[in-house]
Amino acid sequence: MPAYPQVNRRGRHAGRKSPRRGRDHYLAANRQRPGLIRKGVPVTTVRTLVFPVLRLLIWAVIAVALVVLAFRGGGGDQVDGDVAQPAPVSLESPQVPVALGTVQNTVTVTGTVVADTAVPVKSTAAGTVRKLLVAQGAAVSAGQGLLQVTVTTERDPVTTTDPDGNPVVTPRDPLITTVTVAAPAGGTLTALDVLVDQVVAVGDAVGSVSPGTLSVTAPLTQADQFRLLSAPSTADVTVQGGPAPFACTGLTLGAPPAAAGTGTDPAADPGMGTATGGTTARCAVPPGTPVFSGMAASVAVQAGTATDVLTLPITAVQGSVRAGNVWVLGEDGTPVETPVTLGLTDGQLIEVTGGVTEGQSVLEFVPVADDTPVQGDTGGMVYGGFGG
Repeated sequence: MPAYPQVNRRGRHAGRKSPRRGRDHYLAANRQRPGLIRKGVPVTTVRTLVFPVLRLLIWAVIAVALVVLAFRGGGGDQVDGDVAQPAPVSLESPQVPVALGTVQNTVTVTGTVVADTAVPVKSTAAGTVRKLLVAQGAAVSAGQGLLQVTVTTERDPVTTTDPDGNPVVTPRDPLITTVTVAAPAGGTLTALDVLVDQVVAVGDAVGSVSPGTLSVTAPLTQADQFRLLSAPSTADVTVQGGPAPFACTGLTLGAPPAAAGTGTDPAADPGMGTATGGTTARCAVPPGTPVFSGMAASVAVQAGTATDVLTLPITAVQGSVRAGNVWVLGEDGTPVETPVTLGLTDGQLIEVTGGVTEGQSVLEFVPVADDTPVQGDTGGMVYGGFGG
């Protein structure tokens, strides 16, 4: 048995007089220091050597497993030594047959309910305002007099001869007439911008009349315009949360109307006026329809329906109005450009009125020439080619 230092009650060495007591004190003083005295392997050795070695072995096994999975795949039925082959890629251009179908050319656009533009009142005579017949804000009818203009016309003098034969020039008083300026349309006189005794000229804007009617206007894209080359005179309008869909009459296509020369319609919302620039579709809201200026509306224009006609996807046809081209594979497998005549389109299918027959196959997508740059998804320029 090893010799243990002997300590007394005060912690000092006491020689070898009490070996048992000294050993007990030594064990009690070092009880909080694990690993110094244990049977078998000291705990410090386990923590500093065994555990790190075990961690290294575990990580090594995981790394080897990952390498095997990466290079051999996770399939258990793969034969050792076989290399997975990628699926073959088809370089042939897909084809689509010419088939019978129905094409309904309905153009649906989103528009806005707007107040019709006020009609300007223009002077029809040059002179001085004599009298205002109607006050601003009054309801007027078409042709009703709004103001009177006094027109003074100078007359040539009268030349006579006195008894001695000498010419005598006699001046004449000017001719004074009164001209009444009438309302160009019925509605509300929203402006009357002249005063009594004010001098006006022919064509001067002296006021404006708001018809008090509403219209629906919607901007058209270039593709919409091509589909509405033969537009009807009516359109179906739906106002969300409003009345049932109603027919909007007097459909016209063109540039939005210009604002009135004077004054503005107080019923119109300046922020929700007609579209500026481009082409719009415009039709009149029936009187009594409970809608208001500024409301959003959906406008559906039925521009024709073709039933049981030859059709193709629009992706297979170059062009969309009256004449176009499709590509048919020749005997040697080379795409051959074939002209066709076209009819209606619904944006997905297009009617083919001539140039191909039912069941004939054409390329599903219009081929792109090899030297034609195409904008890629990543913004770079790529080059297409004929498939075959």
